[in-house]
Amino acid sequence: MKLSFLKETVTEKGYALLLAMCFAGVSLMLLSSTMSWTAGGSKVTERNNVYNRAVAAAEAGTEAVIGRMDRDFINQSLNYANLGAYRAVTPNSFVTNGWADDYEFSDNNGHINQANLTTPGTNISYNIDPQLPGLYGISLPCRVTSAAKREGTGSYDVAAAVQQDFQLATIPIFQFEAFYTMDLEINPGPVMAITGKVHGNRDLYLAPQAGLEFYDAVEAVGRIHFDRMINDPQYGSTKVMPVFDSTHTEKVGSLSLPIGTNNAPTEVVKVLDLPPAGEDPHSPMGAQRYYNKVDLIVTVTPTKISVTTGLWNPGLGIVPDVTNTIPNSYSFIQTNATFKDSREGLMTIVTDFDVGAFKRWLTNWGGTNLNSQAVARMNHQLNSVYVHDTRTAAGKLTVVRVIDGQQLPPSGLTVATASPIYVQGHYNVTDLTPGSHNTTVTKPASLVGDSVTVLSSAWNDANSTSGVTSRRAVTTTVNAAFLAGIVPTALVGNVKHYSGGLENFPRFLEDWSGVTFTYNGSMVVMFASRYATSFWVSPGTGSGNYYQAPNRQWAFDRNFLDPQKLPPVTPNVLKLIRGQYTSLAANVP
Repeated sequence: MKLSFLKETVTEKGYALLLAMCFAGVSLMLLSSTMSWTAGGSKVTERNNVYNRAVAAAEAGTEAVIGRMDRDFINQSLNYANLGAYRAVTPNSFVTNGWADDYEFSDNNGHINQANLTTPGTNISYNIDPQLPGLYGISLPCRVTSAAKREGTGSYDVAAAVQQDFQLATIPIFQFEAFYTMDLEINPGPVMAITGKVHGNRDLYLAPQAGLEFYDAVEAVGRIHFDRMINDPQYGSTKVMPVFDSTHTEKVGSLSLPIGTNNAPTEVVKVLDLPPAGEDPHSPMGAQRYYNKVDLIVTVTPTKISVTTGLWNPGLGIVPDVTNTIPNSYSFIQTNATFKDSREGLMTIVTDFDVGAFKRWLTNWGGTNLNSQAVARMNHQLNSVYVHDTRTAAGKLTVVRVIDGQQLPPSGLTVATASPIYVQGHYNVTDLTPGSHNTTVTKPASLVGDSVTVLSSAWNDANSTSGVTSRRAVTTTVNAAFLAGIVPTALVGNVKHYSGGLENFPRFLEDWSGVTFTYNGSMVVMFASRYATSFWVSPGTGSGNYYQAPNRQWAFDRNFLDPQKLPPVTPNVLKLIRGQYTSLAANVP
């Protein structure tokens, strides 16, 4: 066999080498290009990162201003006259020896270490909150701009600027048909309609048995549950879904009463109390106390009654009443009555505030001169009273009752007390048609206390110790805002108790079965009751045979949507409302 071998020529070796070198060159070119692209991409990425960090820093610059203004606003110490103090607030004011030191902050107009803050000043603004159409308040609209540039970054000297619009809003609380700082429960048996706005600073529990319709916006800072609370004896019972004609929103911003501390109900309830010795009446809590806000203060002791003027006229002292021959007595204050509150199971020590007599007192020598002074100094007649009854006795409940109030004084009337408050008979009524929601000629009015109980026009103190069938109610109408406490749903000793819900927020002590209670107003619950503390019990069950429920004809009083028709000394809640957020071209040298 002859073997033949193919010999590789020199020429062929040269071609192979050349081809290999070409491939190597192309590969190097591709590698170089890739490395160049990667390096360029890294630069772009890093530059974007630097820019995004600058945007975040500029946003922090606006937030520093907003945060300081909001703090002072909530504490009622906002310096409207010197906004420059807020312009000078930068993140360095809060972050020391940290990331803020790496940035130069400016107002985006060349002025360093400050932000640009502008405002046209306060005004009454309608539709102040986009989530609650129709709501109004006193608004301070503001615009803040901040620019930030990272220092010492060499080729990455990137700056950014941010602009934010916001409002600091003061909102009268009686614009809501229902406002709760606590959990709000609405679980009616009969069909119920809520015609005004609803706000809860915690959770809402909505589990009607027959029907519940909301005509206006509903919102909760927490969650909206379509069941009862777990400690409600009827938790998990049959219910129907509520009907929402407008929006219902969860996780909204809280509405806070500016009392200078947290808005826990245990703190908010102090607005009903007398100020402690030495408290500045213009401090956040002092400014919210009804005692400091009202026109007249009624003090009842075991030996005398005195009426003094509020802070608007501190030098007057005790107001005389020459229409009475009894020293230290006033025609519109009586202190001799007593009755039994069957829900509490206690007899009462009563201060009766007679509205009809008060109207007459305002127009005769006893009060006419003082009334004229009030008009001259405050531009309204005397229209708010705080009642403080110091009398106590073991096993008795000290209370305030408002009577003969069908017609109110010309400027309206607010009666406030730290005690449980009762309203007897028609109140602030011109239209006595049962179920009427005509409030076109009513006066601004509110009733404020530890709890609020409605007594019909047929109430008789003498029958209060007899069975509920002896306390037959008659058709009654009340037109006034209520601000009071409740006994919250709770588990006590393995026994579940229901608060009674919004449907039982006004308390009753009579047999209202088949009888209409007409109510037009606003119901505000900001704390737990401290004195009238017995749990609500369903009518006719166990200890619940102290009343029978009325036919409820309730509506929000739309007068309260007019700033001129709010009840005297209406509390205001505060809210920071954010508007447009914009990234701007940085104007930084």
